[in-house]
Amino acid sequence: MELNLQGKVAVVTGGSKGIGLATARTLLGEGARVVVASRTTTPELAALVGPDLVHIPADLTDPEVPARAVRHAADVFGGLDILVNNAGGPPPGVRLPRFSFLAPTDTDWQVMFEFNLFSVVRAVRAAIPLMLERGGGAIVNVSSGNARQPGAMNVDYAAAKAGLNNLTVALSEEFGPQGIRVNTVSPGPVRTAWWTEEGGAADILADVAGSNRNDVMDKLAPEMMNLTTGRLVDPQEVADVITLLVSPRSASTTGADFVVDGGFLKAV
Repeated sequence: MELNLQGKVAVVTGGSKGIGLATARTLLGEGARVVVASRTTTPELAALVGPDLVHIPADLTDPEVPARAVRHAADVFGGLDILVNNAGGPPPGVRLPRFSFLAPTDTDWQVMFEFNLFSVVRAVRAAIPLMLERGGGAIVNVSSGNARQPGAMNVDYAAAKAGLNNLTVALSEEFGPQGIRVNTVSPGPVRTAWWTEEGGAADILADVAGSNRNDVMDKLAPEMMNLTTGRLVDPQEVADVITLLVSPRSASTTGADFVVDGGFLKAV
């Protein structure tokens, strides 16, 4: 399928690994010019850097940085058509999961909202004027199945993502008539660094269950979350949906939430 993304300018936050890296790589392969904003780089991201993909170091919890990253696209490539707010999950230095509402402090809540909600607000605020200059654009906010599946685990994260879902629909309502489409993609558990890195979710759950990291990811986590597919989601599977949503082929899709979760959510 031709996605008609040739020459479009995109910003992808949190694009050094996982879903963000897969999205940046896919957009680049479709002919888009891409700015990746992330705290650090990786060998995989460095291999993509070239005339049509640049990396800007960015700590998105700094209130000034999201707008700076967005404006960089206009400085380097002359404008902005696409914004993928992918950065999220555990803020820098935070280990998840937490197992109770009583676990996170006020500071934990504030940091979680800064990273998962307020950084998006600031990026979108900077992006909309640039998109309006070009007659429209597309924004995808990467949310989570936890936004629609409340529970004691990671309650601060889930609340931030629920706010992101509400924000997405509000933005779609206001700016859709002006040509800016806004949607969410809600992954379930994805086989990313959140799970795979040392000290990550798989290790925390392994300690609780008396298991090991690989068994948690291959068997325990899919069973615990009742995943219909029986496995964690691959980052590329999420990136493919994001890329379709920012394409003109999705011109009548806005204010929607697309679930890519292996069957985690069961509600109609």
